Amino acid sequence: MFLTPFEWTIARRYILPGRSEAFIALVAGISLVAVMLGVGALVVVMSVMNGFRAELMDKIVGLNGHAVIQAYGGRLDNWQGIVRSLQTTPGVTRAVPLIEQPLLATFNGRVEAVIARGNTQADIARLADKKVAGSFKDIQPGAGAVAIGSRLAESLGVQVGDTITVINPAGRSTPFGTVPRQIGYRIAAIFEIGVYDYDNAFVVMPISDAQTLLLTGDAIGMIEVTTRDADAVGTILAPIKAQLNGRAVVTDWKTLNASLFQALAVERVAMFVVLSIIVLVAVFNILSSLIMLVRAKTRDIAILRTMGATRRSMIRIFVTIGSLIGAVGTGAGLAIGLVFLYFRQSVVHGVEWLTGQNLWDPSIRFLTDLPSRVDPGEIAAICGMALALSFLATLYPAIRAASTDPVQVLRYE
Repeated sequence: MFLTPFEWTIARRYILPGRSEAFIALVAGISLVAVMLGVGALVVVMSVMNGFRAELMDKIVGLNGHAVIQAYGGRLDNWQGIVRSLQTTPGVTRAVPLIEQPLLATFNGRVEAVIARGNTQADIARLADKKVAGSFKDIQPGAGAVAIGSRLAESLGVQVGDTITVINPAGRSTPFGTVPRQIGYRIAAIFEIGVYDYDNAFVVMPISDAQTLLLTGDAIGMIEVTTRDADAVGTILAPIKAQLNGRAVVTDWKTLNASLFQALAVERVAMFVVLSIIVLVAVFNILSSLIMLVRAKTRDIAILRTMGATRRSMIRIFVTIGSLIGAVGTGAGLAIGLVFLYFRQSVVHGVEWLTGQNLWDPSIRFLTDLPSRVDPGEIAAICGMALALSFLATLYPAIRAASTDPVQVLRYE
């Protein structure tokens, strides 16, 4: 819709009304600010929720793979053949043995529940980029060295070089009963995955050391599988699942974290609907300001009609006014939202400093930082929704203005 110079002149004059219409200008300004806040809130909240889901998935899947294969009873014997089958399965990129077992760890009288995790040397090396202190090169089979999460290190009060004692309650049987197995391990490295539950519990060691600690012999606990496409993991592993039926169970990341990701999806939809109401309220403000403008300018509209202005021109003028308010508010809201996301961590720290409260407790929210991921398609949808609603709000006032009868208005002038 292109405006003629005459239509644009009138629209510009009405967008910036004189002193006599200051109240109309105030309502229009409030409408613009409301659209800005609604769009900004939607951009921030949806991007943070996208980032939360993406970061959580990357960290969980990055540490545990896309699927795990566990034997019934927790001990997987003759696992080498299964690994070879997985490595030749189309779509599978990695298949490595793994041991995970809940145990206890002590240091200077402090006791914490931990998860002993036996990894291959290649998997241990992959944690190097998550290192906070120490060196992963010292974690070798038989060296008695381990890596622990940063939160667990804080809980136990240990640092690199200290020795913790890992206790396996299922120890060896003796004439006096079962004696828990206790082995001391030197802390060679401290890492931080970014997921609180992992950083607060994991003790990573070579898989052979884990087998010695747990007295499992050559058996392992599970096989970790990574595929080319995380969303198609069920289809890719279907042949292996059928092959292992009755012997082991194949569980993918969707099943392992189904309740968590489902809750995130429901919350994401709910937040979008709730925050969209802010934009809807702003649109009603645009509608009310245009209705007041039409009533205030009824005489001017009648004069313009007698001078040759068409109904279509009147519609274009008032549609342009309302749409321009919506467009400026949408653009400002988008800019504010993106700036907020860029400085989001600084904002969180600032609010925490002012209130004295921990707004981002990782023990509750899993992640240590406020994440964000901007989805261009979603941003376009938010802006499109705001612009479309703004346009629809202009139609009724514009049609009322175009329907003004000059004869009735100017009869007694």
